[in-house]
Amino acid sequence: MGNQENEETILHHQQRRRVEVQAPPTKPFTESLKSSLKETFFPDDPFRQFKNQPLSRKFLLGFQYFIPILEWAPRYTFDFFKADFVSGITIASLAVPQGISYAGLASLPPVIGLYSSFVPPLIYAMLGTSRDLAIGTVAVPSLLISSMLAKEVDPRTNTKLYVELVLTATFFAGVFQASLGLLRLGFIVDFLSHATIVGFMSGAATVVCLQQLKGILGLLHFTHNADLISVVRSVFSQFHLWRWESGVLGCCFLLFLFITRYFSRKRAVFFWINALAPLTSVIFGSLLVYFTHADNHGVEIIGYLKKGLNPQSITELESVFKSTYLLMAIKTGIITGIIALAEGIAVGRSFATYKSYHIDGNKEMIAIGMMNIAGSCTSCYLTTGPFSRTAVNFNAGCKTAVSNIVMATAVMITLLFLTPLFHYTPLVVLSAIIMAAMISIIDYEAAIHLWKVDKFDFIVCISAYLGVVFQSVEAGLMIAVGMSLLRILLFVARPKTYVMGSVSNSMTYRSIEQYPDANSVPGILILQVNAPIYFANASYLRERISRWIDEEEEKLKKSAKYELQYVILDMSGVGNIDTSGISMLEEVQKNADRRCIKLLLANPGGEVMKKLNKSKFVDKIGHEWIYLTVGEAVNACNFMLQSCKPNTKAVVESEAADNQV
Repeated sequence: MGNQENEETILHHQQRRRVEVQAPPTKPFTESLKSSLKETFFPDDPFRQFKNQPLSRKFLLGFQYFIPILEWAPRYTFDFFKADFVSGITIASLAVPQGISYAGLASLPPVIGLYSSFVPPLIYAMLGTSRDLAIGTVAVPSLLISSMLAKEVDPRTNTKLYVELVLTATFFAGVFQASLGLLRLGFIVDFLSHATIVGFMSGAATVVCLQQLKGILGLLHFTHNADLISVVRSVFSQFHLWRWESGVLGCCFLLFLFITRYFSRKRAVFFWINALAPLTSVIFGSLLVYFTHADNHGVEIIGYLKKGLNPQSITELESVFKSTYLLMAIKTGIITGIIALAEGIAVGRSFATYKSYHIDGNKEMIAIGMMNIAGSCTSCYLTTGPFSRTAVNFNAGCKTAVSNIVMATAVMITLLFLTPLFHYTPLVVLSAIIMAAMISIIDYEAAIHLWKVDKFDFIVCISAYLGVVFQSVEAGLMIAVGMSLLRILLFVARPKTYVMGSVSNSMTYRSIEQYPDANSVPGILILQVNAPIYFANASYLRERISRWIDEEEEKLKKSAKYELQYVILDMSGVGNIDTSGISMLEEVQKNADRRCIKLLLANPGGEVMKKLNKSKFVDKIGHEWIYLTVGEAVNACNFMLQSCKPNTKAVVESEAADNQV
């Protein structure tokens, strides 16, 4: 009884000397919900600029917010235009051959690739926030479109219906992308982790390169499947149909493209050599075929390209809406839309970092979505901001999105007057252009870095790569996303807990696993929980804490010097807790009480304290057992051990001396 009174006196004395852990003021539910939703969907607080502004000013700011060109256009100068004109012409020289090439990769008529480099860049220039992003068609979504839709409709025998399906898929991709931006759901794209993107893009690039063997070898018929086995089988089953003329021509142009890239990388000032190499290859290839009549000797050419600007294609969309292929078009649009969106935003953010400016992710989604919606109505297929074209735009010294307008103008002139010049362009040159672009996407250095830093990320990367290469592009994507989500679930369901000790020559307490020289405190077990406590991990944490206590008691029994009397839970890493987590803490406390062990909490956060107060857990454990820091909790426990009970170590030493006597 005396010891109990003494303990209460000591606790009261300790309570007066320390800062009490408090919960934040309780807010009404509606205000708390509003705050949570605002932080989730509007973390950048886009409405702060509208505060304390007159109505006319609010209207102007609103137009500038949704149409960013209205914000920066008044400050546009002639010096900016000179830089944008040069960069726009430079990327146009890349856009024309790439547009034709990637259209073939999507099993579309080549002219649609040119259409896709005219309307979408104009829309993006008005709505986008990136100064460097160069809009155009990209290889991986093009391959994905072909691999998904060609299974339903043969693009060779039913070209009209196939084109209608592609345009409809582009429409739904745009609707999906714009909806993510308008609903502020951009965080969904973040589920495509860096490891996922590296593996997926490298796998898709590998498959794209393999599929270009059709053009390099001059094969007329080829598999629509995108997996390695199907491609290799298709290549070697037609061994007798290989065209050596086409193969020699393809290897020569491929070597030329690699040499120009190597030279441009060694001398950054000559970046334009690599940028002009694809167009130069197209010109030389066309002249070679024209003067040697190689088209009569097994070298396939593009043939007739229709002159004129983009025809409207709304009627094509209407026909698919009434067909049985609508669900397939929606599925293709959503999958390809996610890939295009992730690539465009990632590329835009990367180059924005170089120039130290910020791009708005949600505005980018709206811009990319709107340009694809407009594109689907004007005979364009899916576009985004490809890395290769954006890098050229950046190196050419672009200042604003006007470079996209210059590029679109150059493509418009090409459509109006220059398309007949591409009649003799050999398909093998287009295949070489695609292969040269795709090989640079296979990022083996990033995979090696992932292996060194995080083995699980490397597994995700390799799984995505193998899934794409040996199964299909969409299967590889699903495998990678599934493994990334599995990792998130494992982090949530199996959070890390650590035993802590005092670091030598300091007042801090850290994980003994991280600091092996840290000293454990006799009779006190300090545990750190590094995750919010939810229903998904509450049961695991209860079992894990019990095991830590069991292991500590066994260790102390072997030493025969101390008994475990206090368990301190460091809650600094617990950002939130739900009712299951509170029930878990109550069970841990009861288990500790049965063992005559006292449970203490250290540094619980505001949200945690708020819920512990409301659940009456604070009353059960006692306010005096909740401390601001681990150090305060340890000092209190040591003070209790020294004041309430005799020194255990001294007793043991005294007994040993008596035994010797």
